[in-house]
Amino acid sequence: MAEGPKTPMPARRKARKRALDVLYEADLRGAPIDEVLKSSVSRIEGPRPSYLDYAISLVEGVAEHLSRIDELVASYAEGWTLERMPAVDRNLARVAVFELLYRDDIDDAVAISEAVELARQISTDDSPRFLNGVLGRIAEYATR
Repeated sequence: MAEGPKTPMPARRKARKRALDVLYEADLRGAPIDEVLKSSVSRIEGPRPSYLDYAISLVEGVAEHLSRIDELVASYAEGWTLERMPAVDRNLARVAVFELLYRDDIDDAVAISEAVELARQISTDDSPRFLNGVLGRIAEYATR
């Protein structure tokens, strides 16, 4: 039985997924984020997708604030170091923490639920719960 059409992914979720792809690639290759972003954007053919500008702003924002973001993720991921986290989870957390701390136009609950939903789709079975806990604690810290 063939699977029916899937619900189209909302633009911001596509942007987060694209940002995750770039950050994940840079992380795994040990390459500078800005170089991986530039290469990724150059491979896009045809008209630029409408979500691309938001994806670029996420990647650039994470790159700009990476040390602070990683410091927070490491300190709130109880019992986990950044290096021990699955690379997908580490980079999903980076995108979400950037949105939590530096994007006033994104509600905390949305940033967290989007990261959790992407983790549910592409990471381990434990990842959604793990990210929800870490990001919830960081959001709590950020609103103090």
